[in-house]
Amino acid sequence: MKNVKLIASDMDHTLLMENGKLPDGFFDYIDRLDEKGIRFVVASGRPMYTLRNMFGDKMDKLVVIGDNGAAISNCGEIIYKSLMDVEEYQKMIRFVEDETDGVAVLCALSGAYVLKKYEKYAKFFRAFLSNLTFVDDMRSLDVEANKFTIFAPDGDAAVKYKEIYTPRFGDNFSVTVGGREWIDIMNKGVDKGMAMRKIGELLDVDTSEMMAFGDNFNDAEMLKTVYYSYIVANAQPGMEKFARFRAPSNEERGVLQVMEQVLTS
Repeated sequence: MKNVKLIASDMDHTLLMENGKLPDGFFDYIDRLDEKGIRFVVASGRPMYTLRNMFGDKMDKLVVIGDNGAAISNCGEIIYKSLMDVEEYQKMIRFVEDETDGVAVLCALSGAYVLKKYEKYAKFFRAFLSNLTFVDDMRSLDVEANKFTIFAPDGDAAVKYKEIYTPRFGDNFSVTVGGREWIDIMNKGVDKGMAMRKIGELLDVDTSEMMAFGDNFNDAEMLKTVYYSYIVANAQPGMEKFARFRAPSNEERGVLQVMEQVLTS
């Protein structure tokens, strides 16, 4: 671990506790890593504006991957964004609304959009999408969007991903499962692994000098990219094949435990 120069972690069910909070002492670790010249990367399916709210002025010390790689910031400045074609995401909206029981969520750089009839999910949505607008009509939206998300109210996102959304969109877009309720669609080639490689080029860090933590399938490409790849003990079944190493669960502050090993090695 002496050669580690960059550490990335997924958020939900990996770094974050099950109550959605950062583990106690996390910001102390960021300061200690910074003193040792090790960059920390937040690697999340959440949008950049939500992550800014979570990390505040610490964004100036962080590299942040938002929307599964569709946006990247360094020290608070956006350095990469992958915008979706308006006509394409409008097709997705029509498909979800007309042919599925999912909820279409358009994720723009400035905020997310959902039909007003789904306001009953507002509290749950805003835990992940802090800037959320309910609209009367999704089909006429024309905004800078970098991700299209489907919310699965029954928590069967993995099944819908396999049976509906990958067959429909997988040839032309990156499609992944972001959690029990979330299926995310980005431009082709956009994922957390791609983002890690871009960050490596920017900071002159080789993938052999990178460490990453994850729990779900939207973390798979990131874990395959870096050498020090960890899944937490509470990771989804099937994630074992993507990681060389294991960390304690999020509730046991597993990411911090391994970071302590890096700091003291």
